[in-house]
Amino acid sequence: MEDGHLPVLAEEVMTILSPRPGSLQIDGTLGGGGHTERILEASTPDGRVLGLDADPAAVARVKARLARFGDRLVVRQADFRDVGTVAPAAGFAAVDGLLLDLGLSSFQLADADRGFGIRTGGPLDMRFDTSRGAPASELIADLDAAALAALFRRYGEEPRADRIARAIVRERSVAPIDTAERLAAVVERAAPAAPGRRRIHPATRVFQALRIAVNDELGALEAALAAAMDLLRPGGRLVVLSYHSLEDRIVKRFVAAERKGCICPPAIPVCVCGRIPRLRALGPQPVVPTADEVAANPRARSARMRAAERLAA
Repeated sequence: MEDGHLPVLAEEVMTILSPRPGSLQIDGTLGGGGHTERILEASTPDGRVLGLDADPAAVARVKARLARFGDRLVVRQADFRDVGTVAPAAGFAAVDGLLLDLGLSSFQLADADRGFGIRTGGPLDMRFDTSRGAPASELIADLDAAALAALFRRYGEEPRADRIARAIVRERSVAPIDTAERLAAVVERAAPAAPGRRRIHPATRVFQALRIAVNDELGALEAALAAAMDLLRPGGRLVVLSYHSLEDRIVKRFVAAERKGCICPPAIPVCVCGRIPRLRALGPQPVVPTADEVAANPRARSARMRAAERLAA
């Protein structure tokens, strides 16, 4: 794309979704609009897409960039956790495909006013929708060392969480830690990168953990997956792109659970739960970017795609 934002695993996503003329699709994470654009082009002349994003800047950007598609693109500013209510209200109660691309967009990482990027810097906010919730700086200011360490372990899988948390508490008593630059510097001093790993900033997991906590990203993902089961018509496709193990684990377990039928305990000889499989997995699990894609778009390197098809009731 001319603006520098490249949609991840675009060909693989399109192969699974296979949007047709007249189909209804949902892109739950507009970002730069790259996947949305491909879906609209493939479903010409009358396929429609509902695009959601919690970030008002993404909504405005995609509305302007894809205005040529007219009313075939319906855009709403909304967290994808609310897709179960937003989609029917917009006329997308039964859809052929639902895409969730869980990564940050290049625009968000580059925005010096949001604090997402370690090197970009800026106020330590990290909210997708800055009109709701508390910024990351409040967590850094208010949580004690034990709570900070637990947050870094849970959402960042940070092995040096205790050391980093103690350093943050010590440093904030001297001066507030309210910018991305200051937080990154505090973490780097407390837990410097090991030799041979200097390419990855030592604060990467801490930033990930704060962003996930501020936006309740894992809770949002679980809510969206549950809603997908009611929105997808039989044969409809669910595609999720995740970028770290916490997200991918949730998607993997969800698909595995929905592929199962009876979940009665083995001691019960006759099924009493009445549960039937509601999904079938599609393709290899997970799909990862090719070496060529990673070379062209290094931010794709950690992407994992899982896909499934809704079964008839």
